[in-house]
Amino acid sequence: MPTRRAILGLVAAATLAAPLPLRAAGGAGHLAAARERARSLAQLHGLIVARGGETLLAEALRGPRLDQPVNIKSVSKSLIAALVGRAIAEGILPGPDAPIVPLLGTRLPPDSDPRLRQVTLDHLLSMRAGLERVSGPNYGAWVQSRDWVRHILSRPFVEPPGGPMLYSTGSTHLLSAILTDASGRSTLELARAWLGAPLDIAIPAWERDPQGIYLGGNNMLLSPEGLLRFGDMFRGHGIYAGKQVLPAAWVETSWRLRTTSRFTGHGYGYGWFIYELAGQPVYYAWGYGGQMLYIVPKLGLTVVVTSDPASPSGRSGYVRQLHDLVAREIIPALA
Repeated sequence: MPTRRAILGLVAAATLAAPLPLRAAGGAGHLAAARERARSLAQLHGLIVARGGETLLAEALRGPRLDQPVNIKSVSKSLIAALVGRAIAEGILPGPDAPIVPLLGTRLPPDSDPRLRQVTLDHLLSMRAGLERVSGPNYGAWVQSRDWVRHILSRPFVEPPGGPMLYSTGSTHLLSAILTDASGRSTLELARAWLGAPLDIAIPAWERDPQGIYLGGNNMLLSPEGLLRFGDMFRGHGIYAGKQVLPAAWVETSWRLRTTSRFTGHGYGYGWFIYELAGQPVYYAWGYGGQMLYIVPKLGLTVVVTSDPASPSGRSGYVRQLHDLVAREIIPALA
């Protein structure tokens, strides 16, 4: 497992170089092996492998078709972070270093901890707010509360703002609330206008909190094919089909190492994990059950995996099997 210093080196090396020839030696054999490996994983539903915008492998092994919306779970966090980047570019939100208290206004609980004034958009995007997590064992109590935003902001500080990573859907739900208040439009409206329309993908409505804020960072619905387009847009410096969907600088900012997950040891930026697979710098989004979006910039490679959303992927070891699928079968086919 790479050290923080090693990950920093990988990030610096991760240029969006022109892809190598599409059919590298042994490529067809490796992709056939990837198909067979995918079929052997009972939890895996769908697999798409694309290079330079060309789909090389698309398999709906189980579950819905690849053009049908599925629950992408916490891959939603990458989409929320993208919406924040677009809102900053549009002048709707200030930059990442802006404190969140002025943006939340009346949503703050009474007698809130003064340390909330130190929390910034950057801290929410990189999971470094310092507040006690509402993910994991605390998730149920959170979503059963009467006011999700105030519940998050009422959690005790277990780390200082800007400290180590504390993976929490609460951080991205605060971003959803901030986007809604600053723009005067729902997160669903923003997602459809800023991502759905330019990428030509359907984004169905998803879960909302008791105040009507769309859940930020979980349970969004997107088809595997739509997720591929989102990934290809990021791989293309924010451009898709000739349209600048996100600023190129926001893609670079999102993929800059900010912290490290204590669960995996992998780096984390703004909604993206950072790691190395088969000697290649890789950025990936990860949702519960094994909903995955991998981008390997130097190879022009985008990989989408959808899986059973009701089964765990971290503690079960399944996500490591998916990393191996990319490292041992898919990357060697194109490297």
